Amino acid sequence: MRRTASPLSLILLGLGVFLLVLAPMLAWYVEPRAKRTPVDVDITTVFKGKGSYFDTEKIKTVHDKNLTITRQVRGDVDDSDDERAVWDVSTSVDPDSSLPAADPHDSLQWTAERWVTDRRTNEPVHCCGEKPYFEGEAYLKFPFDVQKRSYTWWDNTLGATVPLTFKGTKKIQGYEGYRFTAKVKPAKTGTRLVPGRLVGQPKRSNVLAEEWYANHGVELVADKRTGRIIYAAIGPRKTLRAPGSDKDATVLLDSERIAFTPKTQKAQVELADDDSSRLKLVGETLPIGAGALGGLLVIAGGVLVVRGRRSDSGAQGSDGPGTAAEPDRPNGDTSPTTLQPSTM
Repeated sequence: MRRTASPLSLILLGLGVFLLVLAPMLAWYVEPRAKRTPVDVDITTVFKGKGSYFDTEKIKTVHDKNLTITRQVRGDVDDSDDERAVWDVSTSVDPDSSLPAADPHDSLQWTAERWVTDRRTNEPVHCCGEKPYFEGEAYLKFPFDVQKRSYTWWDNTLGATVPLTFKGTKKIQGYEGYRFTAKVKPAKTGTRLVPGRLVGQPKRSNVLAEEWYANHGVELVADKRTGRIIYAAIGPRKTLRAPGSDKDATVLLDSERIAFTPKTQKAQVELADDDSSRLKLVGETLPIGAGALGGLLVIAGGVLVVRGRRSDSGAQGSDGPGTAAEPDRPNGDTSPTTLQPSTM
């Protein structure tokens, strides 16, 4: 009987080949499909800082007050699909006097937006009731695999994109991300009908004043793998000017810096770390492990197959026709003389 290989060697060889095929599939097929902006999100981020705002009860700007920005992002699962993510965004600005705000309309400032992006590239997708018309590469998050380069960031107050400059790395709650900064020069963003005295024209009852916006500084820190923003700080300044004037007449909102609270930082870091670890597992750890283990199993299985064949070949040679006893002589070692009875 001729044997080719033991079952164990074939199992090891087959498993090794499977793992070698699986490794590149995980890295080149599974991981890219895992890099998709989630649609079932419900995240609230909170910024806090000090600044000035226009108090409508006192009809004047008050200074050095606590300010809170609350942003809630909810994914619209029904309108989202495999290609696009639809997020509804609610942002409110409050002094202490309007917190907690049972209704966002009671806030100092409140905006509602609908952000639609390509789930792979993070680029805007103009559909599904998008509001306003978004542009840029980053807003509520960066694209996956953030690069050490400048990005265009959507400033919702400005209603346009702003260039973000890469400024190295920064650790937030012990977790390292890529840091980007920007400044926004004063720009006219609209008009508002206000009493003339608010823009230095007391003799006029109402004036169509100009609204101007600037930002003292934007700082964003993003997770390198997922693009999730783990830290954000802004310095908004909104003012009123008389028509055609180049000077601010009334400050509506002004803060040098409003930033993520420590609680928000911690929550964002935990989410980023969890998502990043999963992508690393699928894109690096498992492919490398599967490739290494697969290579070892193929080598081990191959060695067992070769040894098994050599062993079978050697066994066949020792029991072959050249060494077998002749059929007519059951005991080839015994001479005819030894079989004769002795006589004395």
